[in-house]
Amino acid sequence: MGNEGLTAAIAFQLGPLQVTYTVVTTWVIMAALTLACWLTTRRLQIEPGLVQTAMEGIVSTIKEAIHGAAPDQSRLLLPFIGTLWVFLVIANLSGLIPGVHSPTRDLSATAALAFLVFLSVHWFGIRSRGLKNYLHHYIKPSPILLPFNIISEITRTIALAVRLFGNMMSLEMAALLILLVAGFLAPIPILMLHIIEALVQAYIFGMLALIYVAGGLQSQKLQLQNKE
Repeated sequence: MGNEGLTAAIAFQLGPLQVTYTVVTTWVIMAALTLACWLTTRRLQIEPGLVQTAMEGIVSTIKEAIHGAAPDQSRLLLPFIGTLWVFLVIANLSGLIPGVHSPTRDLSATAALAFLVFLSVHWFGIRSRGLKNYLHHYIKPSPILLPFNIISEITRTIALAVRLFGNMMSLEMAALLILLVAGFLAPIPILMLHIIEALVQAYIFGMLALIYVAGGLQSQKLQLQNKE
């Protein structure tokens, strides 16, 4: 399903629009997550069963992680950061399915996720503190820092996309090369390596996104405190 190169293979074409296998896999993951959320939340019980307990445990774990970085904004950030984390875990692990490549091994997919984080940092900051107060921190303590702050925003977004893409691409290529050399003599170690690395990369991306968003909110909080 798809080729082994850096360019994603075309799944089908809608007029001039070419839809790659990366997009199709992403759509499938999004649909599966939507369906799973609907099925697990339509009949919530006071005494939860196994599935509800597992879902509540996942949500609680994510909420605690967010609370550690942004204690005053955990409820605000939970939907975005939680969804991002869950999607990344499923997307990274989807490469274990025979014939399927993880969407995060495609630079266009990781760039889209990084750009979403970039927009979210500013959206949460503006929503929390207002446009004027949010933009003002780019020239604090001196307007000379404005170009450096802008460059920092751009470079960290690029780094966020390239880091996830490079790690997932190298992981799948390494697994493929080992299987070609050793055949199926060592499938379990390769499988475990893939699972661990996929979970680690999802955690790192989500944690960096959380830190960036929390940093934007914290800068506004400190600015308002200084004014007081």
